[in-house]
Amino acid sequence: MWMTIISFLGGPVIKGLIDAYNAHLKAQSADAATAANLAGKEIAAQVSETNAIMQYRIAEIGHWYEPDKLMGYCVAAYFCKLLVWDKVLGLGTTDPLAGFAAVTSNLVVSFYFAKRGFENIARIIKR
Repeated sequence: MWMTIISFLGGPVIKGLIDAYNAHLKAQSADAATAANLAGKEIAAQVSETNAIMQYRIAEIGHWYEPDKLMGYCVAAYFCKLLVWDKVLGLGTTDPLAGFAAVTSNLVVSFYFAKRGFENIARIIKR
């Protein structure tokens, strides 16, 4: 009689535990497949974004009349006149910049020399 009870309880209980474990393994593999699928989609999105940025940069290259380049030309002309014409050749005097013009020229020079560094730092922080 005890053997009948043990076999009756053991069979369904063990079978239930095995079925539950198999279901758990299938759920984990489904989660892993979902995670891998999402990771693949994220990588594809990043590649697409990188390609779009590269196309924008390629389209931007070669135009001398871009606003940031125009401002750079103006500041470069001022400093060339100030350094070469006034100081090196001694052929004139230029009033120093003050107020808004001084701040703007400093920002333009800072932009040209610090832009790439800030982009790299932002890229590192973004990760």
